[in-house]
Parts: sequence; structure tokens; C-alpha cells
Amino acid sequence: MEIIELFKYMIAQKSETPEDGGLLDFIENYLPEFTAERVDVEDVKNLFIYKKFGDGDHLCFAGHIDVVPAGNNWDTNPYEAVEKDGFIYGRGTQDMKSGVASFVQAVKEVEDFKGTLSLLLTSDEEGDAINGTIKVLEYLKEKNMLPDSVVVAEPTCEDNFGDAIKVGRRGSINGYITLKGKQGHAAYPEKAINPIHNISKVLGDMAAVNLDNGDEFFSPSKFVITDIRSGMQVTNVTPNHLDMMFNVRNTTLTTQKEVREFVAKNLDGLDYELKLTQGSYPFRTNTNTKLVRNIDEAIENVTGIKPKHSTAGGTSDARFISPMGIDVVEFGVKNDTIHSVNERTTRKEVENLYEVFKTLISEWK
Repeated sequence: MEIIELFKYMIAQKSETPEDGGLLDFIENYLPEFTAERVDVEDVKNLFIYKKFGDGDHLCFAGHIDVVPAGNNWDTNPYEAVEKDGFIYGRGTQDMKSGVASFVQAVKEVEDFKGTLSLLLTSDEEGDAINGTIKVLEYLKEKNMLPDSVVVAEPTCEDNFGDAIKVGRRGSINGYITLKGKQGHAAYPEKAINPIHNISKVLGDMAAVNLDNGDEFFSPSKFVITDIRSGMQVTNVTPNHLDMMFNVRNTTLTTQKEVREFVAKNLDGLDYELKLTQGSYPFRTNTNTKLVRNIDEAIENVTGIKPKHSTAGGTSDARFISPMGIDVVEFGVKNDTIHSVNERTTRKEVENLYEVFKTLISEWK
């Protein structure tokens, strides 16, 4: 197969989380000279496949073959790669079968590499992500087979292909506040403690406030209120309590400790409970590492564009890779239609992504 034929084949295989649409078996058979390790956990399918060419660096390409549900009102069949008007349409075209097809085809064509090349693939990135990439990494750590560098082929480009790579991601802290009051009759407010009134006095000092100033790589950690609920939906009873939810996409400058201190300062004197959970932790790969230098050069060689180093956006499986002490970046096609109806990319972007990965491998130094 050539790259576009392979890409279209992958789009046509329905692989909504945690299904893989048979793609992991296909990739294993497509790379017969590579050694395959299956690390399936419950209903999640995972594949690690590698080839040692020599004694040198271990470079891994990682990604997911699962996609979010297609939804309704597509102009084309979401599980048929339809090419029209200069675009290729289908679920997963951007997120992220373009990336998977590109690195699968790139490594298949490699004749020599001074080290080990591998692929890490999961069917559980768009879901809970508890039995996917993290389980493979734990398996590789036990086997002393962790890679030195990983490229996650998530869609990263913004306006033009080649304009951005991800060198890190913010973390995500979720917060749940229960502000306690005392229920009472609305005609006798002095006999009650109204949590709505109490929270209203401090909301202006909490909502959308930056908890740090950020830095050259991260935008500030912002306190974002996502939900407030209280009351009995009647006009004559003041509520007994108020529930408020918030999220902080945190930089390396803000931890749960700073979030707790911020809440305590603003709710001082009030009776409340606070619960925090951490969905992911912030990380950043040093931009002077071999991986960043090499992929910067590969992108510029193919596109003529020097990519910016970004940490914007949500999370990816790179959040599991970096804590293992592995240098990791993300690079893929534009991400302007991910998860949307009529998701699409261009033939040229997929061809260029494949060329970037081929160049990265051939020029690795």
C-alpha cells in the first residue's frame, strides 16, 4: 500500500472506543519484520511492535486507533474515506488515523536505523484511558524496554501544516465545593444562612482568576467555574447548601496546594467542604533535547516552516509518557475539525506528515 491507500483503509474500519476495528491485527500483519507484543486489558486492545536495527536510541511512535462516535448529520458516510473538494472526509481523519497511518507507513519502509524503532498503539485514548497506553508503559518498564523518545501523532497544527508541535501539556485539576447554609423561610432571612448570598459576595474574586502568571510555554492557570447549583426551585425557601464545580488547567507553577489555598482565602469564615481530583498532571519536554531538535529539523525540511513549541489544548496520552522519564512531543495534521461532524483533512497534509516521519527517522542524529 501507499500512504493514502493505507489511510483510507484505516478510516473505513469502524473503531469507536474501545473497539479497534481489527486494525491492531492488521498493523501487526502489515509489519511482519517487527516483533509484536499484545498488552490487551479487559476490553481494551493494545499493541507494542518493535524492531531493533542496531545499538542506539529507541525511538517510538505512539497513538490511538479508537475514535469518538460519529454522531449524526454527516454529508458523507463517516466510515468511508470520501475524497472531495480537496479534502478527505471521515471519522478519525484528523484525530488520529492520519498520524497512525503516517508512522506505520514510515517505519514499514525503513531499511536502516541506528537503534530501535517501535510503535505503541491503543484503543482506549478517547475513553477512560485507564487500560491503554499507561498499561503498555508499565509492561515495558517491567521488561526494561521503555523508549528514549516518543512522538505522539496527535493533530497539533493550527493554521498551516507544520506550524506547531506540542512540547508539553497543562494538567487538569477538578474541584467540588459544597458551601453549607441553613434552610429557612425567605420572609425571615435573618433566621437562615443563605449560601447563594454568601457565594455571591466572593464570586468576582474567584471566577476566571489566574492562579499564576504562566511562563514562556504555559498560559496562566485559570480558575474556571463550570457549575453552580442550589435551592429547591421555589421562591419562598432559602437553600440549605450550594454545590459548585470548577476546573483549573494548571501549569507546572500551580498544584493542588495552591488551589486549596486560593479557595480557603476566598471562603474564609464560611462553612464548606472541598474535594479535588487530578485528571492529568502538567509536563514539558526540554526544547534542547535530541527529539525536539530532530523533529524541528524534519518539519522544516519538509514544509519550510519552523514550528512553534506549544502546550495549548487539552490532554493526550503523552501525559502518561513524560512521567516515565521519556522525552515526548506531539505532532500531526491540523486539528480544526477533530470530534466534529464532517471531520476532514487533506491528502497533502497526510502525505507531508508521512514525509516528516520518514525524514525524522532517516536523519536521526
